[in-house]
Amino acid sequence: MLTIDKLCYYSKLRYVNPAEKALYTMVTIIMLIASRSVIMAAAILVLNYYLNVYKGGLNGKRYRVLLTWPLSFLIFGTIALFVNISGTKLDLYAIPIGSFYLTGSKIGMWQGVQLIMTAMAAVSSLYFLSLNTTMPDIISVLRKCKLPKIFVELMMLIYRFIFILMNVAANITVSQKSRLGYRNYKTSIKSFAAMLSALFINSMRRSNNLFDAMEARGYDGELRMIEEHYEQNRRTMWLIGCLGVVLLAVTVWIKVESVIYI
Repeated sequence: MLTIDKLCYYSKLRYVNPAEKALYTMVTIIMLIASRSVIMAAAILVLNYYLNVYKGGLNGKRYRVLLTWPLSFLIFGTIALFVNISGTKLDLYAIPIGSFYLTGSKIGMWQGVQLIMTAMAAVSSLYFLSLNTTMPDIISVLRKCKLPKIFVELMMLIYRFIFILMNVAANITVSQKSRLGYRNYKTSIKSFAAMLSALFINSMRRSNNLFDAMEARGYDGELRMIEEHYEQNRRTMWLIGCLGVVLLAVTVWIKVESVIYI
């Protein structure tokens, strides 16, 4: 089982209506994308930290570690906004390197910070959903949203195969290590390639066996699963609605201010 799956099963918000958690996630992400506001992103980051750590019972240190993974990716992905190599100086800083400058602009720096903050806040909202909601509950919400059946079924099958392939890969790696398959760089590359090849063949074989088993059990083109029933909390829906109105008002105010400034 993946770490995120373990955490969501132990979460104190595990039995909160998944539709409410999904609605909160969608509202915050849509407002973040619409506003691109650093202040709103910071507020949602703090709110999601409170929900995950204090309401959900997640260890604060572990949650911060989870946030560092996308943060490191974003920093490397937006480095071009912070650093430029140009023949002319920009207005923020300029470090001479021969006939060129390692330079940056205030606009580029602000855009980079804005992008990182917006993306991190959106990721924290997705973490709120994934760290407090099991995959069967998420799939149940997707079904109720009338998403195409093929999309939901592929999601279910891919989710199942993640664990199968991880287990097979782990067993192959242990077997290779016991035969000194990773004693040096050259051998490691060769062993890793062999593991990927075996994993691909194994996944194809298992997928064929799974389809045969489904047909033997009367598969008619639709996967069915038992869904848990959750009571809808009016207070929670009211709070999400109020949050959405506040975020929408802030977004409209930001857009109006930007138009007036221009």
